[in-house]
Amino acid sequence: MPGNFRHLGLIASLFPNARIVHCRRNPLDACLSIYFQNFNDSHAYACDLEDLGFFYREYQRLMAHWERVLPNPLLAFDYEATVAGTEAAARALIEFAGLEWEPDCLRFQETRRAVRTASIWQARQAIYTSSVERWRHYEAHLGPLIEALGGVD
Repeated sequence: MPGNFRHLGLIASLFPNARIVHCRRNPLDACLSIYFQNFNDSHAYACDLEDLGFFYREYQRLMAHWERVLPNPLLAFDYEATVAGTEAAARALIEFAGLEWEPDCLRFQETRRAVRTASIWQARQAIYTSSVERWRHYEAHLGPLIEALGGVD
């Protein structure tokens, strides 16, 4: 969920040996994905592009803090790198978690177990590239978000 980063201090306190995976993505693509999701009232910022940009900047600020102060191992896991090189990214994630590699890691979409996520349909598909720089299709409408993020870079 978009707000899970807020709980890392508590997680680190409760689970001092926990390994933390920080999933990162292009800010405009990440915000657009949140904006298009039908979240409930607990994510009210997701319905306004300017609020969403502010929320994202605060997320970046807090994650920089957590990376400095948390004693837990933290893996920065980039969406774009995962899409470009799925097997290498998956192997790095599995190694970071201290798990044995299983070839089924690359066939996650074939699982029949329950999926409880806002992006359930994505969990049932193989990795695809069409969401990389998806924001460019909507650039003419993203002025408040781009301004709130401090620009396109």
